[in-house]
Amino acid sequence: MLSCNSTSHNIMSQDYDFSHLSVLFAECMEALSIKPDGVYVDCTAGGGGHSVGILKQLGKNGILISLDKDPTALDVCERKKKTENFVGTWQIIRSDFSEIRNVLEQLNIDKVDGVLADLGVSSHQLDTDERGFSYMTEGPLDMRMDYEQRVSAREIVNEYSADELAKIIRNYGEERYAGRIASAIIREREKEPITTTTRLAEIVSRAMPAAAKKEKQHPARRTFQAIRIEVNRELTAVEKLLEDVPEILSPGGRFVVISFHSLEDRLVKDAFKLLRQPCTCPRSFPVCICGKKPMGSIITTRPIIASQEELKMNKRSKSAKLRVFERNDEEWKPLH
Repeated sequence: MLSCNSTSHNIMSQDYDFSHLSVLFAECMEALSIKPDGVYVDCTAGGGGHSVGILKQLGKNGILISLDKDPTALDVCERKKKTENFVGTWQIIRSDFSEIRNVLEQLNIDKVDGVLADLGVSSHQLDTDERGFSYMTEGPLDMRMDYEQRVSAREIVNEYSADELAKIIRNYGEERYAGRIASAIIREREKEPITTTTRLAEIVSRAMPAAAKKEKQHPARRTFQAIRIEVNRELTAVEKLLEDVPEILSPGGRFVVISFHSLEDRLVKDAFKLLRQPCTCPRSFPVCICGKKPMGSIITTRPIIASQEELKMNKRSKSAKLRVFERNDEEWKPLH
């Protein structure tokens, strides 16, 4: 649903601090190669950090469209819009980024000069106990990025079959003990519904063998990631975004994506490779006969990662990987 106004919610009545550090901020600004009169889309507005950075480089004819399906994030952006001084146009819209083409059609925008997608969960969401994203603190088992969405983590944990749970924990969490964890969840929910993050984290931890608990990361991290991805249909949305964005980029337009786990990064990497080398002809063919032409170039020969300085300031940037694709650019030089 396309809406310029966020929906009220009891959680939103609280004045949350959304001033987290935007991951790979300087690298994103450089990668976008921002033109003062260009049109840009921030697919994941979050606290508005990246959006504000783009706006500060836009002139009076520049346009930024910031999308997010989290009403709280949009409220924060609206407040920044009122307090910050910008000469460009800032459109703040409630929408999943998988609907980017529909959003632009409704705005009568055919092409854009750059698209930024930070695929990570915001620090605000992780740090707000009521959102139910964290395995470290007590909160309701929720994990919805969009409050109006019906299915939450509670429904998945308490209603999915053992096979369904094992499948998502294995596929989305890359968890080797998915079967054991799913069986433990089934046993515990038969006693009483699992309704809090800490109880689920405890169940997962107890299901893990002793050797697995010696890893540096929390035993429940992969399981929570898997359930969050399932709740928000994250990979499906990313696949749709990767399919649609190249078509809406102007010549020379940049597509900048930050991923935070291997599943997302693999999708981005493979999509960019296919855009650069779409030919399906066997290598033995002397000439291409499939007719599929490259749409552009991969600007990042390898993913850009956080500097040591950023890691010291923001530990959540540790797993971030930035990749950049440019539409129809015949002569390019890698950023790194």
